[in-house]
Parts: sequence; C-alpha cells; structure tokens
Amino acid sequence: MPPRVTLYTRAGCHLCVDARAVVARVCDEAGETWADVDIDGDADLRARYGDDIPVATVDGETVGFWHIDPQRLREALS
Repeated sequence: MPPRVTLYTRAGCHLCVDARAVVARVCDEAGETWADVDIDGDADLRARYGDDIPVATVDGETVGFWHIDPQRLREALS
C-alpha cells in the first residue's frame, strides 16, 4: 500500500528540512507512512511545483506548501 503522505522537496532547501521534521512527527503520531520525493529528479514535478516546495499532499491532495502546518496535516489524516 503506498504512503498516504508525500512530501515534495529538493536538495539545498532549508524549508524542506523543517517540513521533513513536521511530516515525520505527525505521521509517526498518526501511524502513517510517508514518502519524500525530490522534484529535481522528474521534469514534470519540477514544472508542476517549481519554487513552491516543499509541498505536502495527503491522498494526492495538497495540504500545504512552504511551511507545513502540523495541525492541518493531522486534520487531513483523520
């Protein structure tokens, strides 16, 4: 079963470091798995997200970008 949460990131992004910590904590609390996807490895993802990273999705729906709100992520997972 694929993870419900995907975090789109790129190397060298300081906001991505913060977002990883938030997503890891919330997913751990909720017992959910998550995936970290580097957009620079995929031209379509680079075109789609550009400079709006990090972007967090739950079940394919965007729940936040730049600064990931842990409460909003929790609500999307419930």
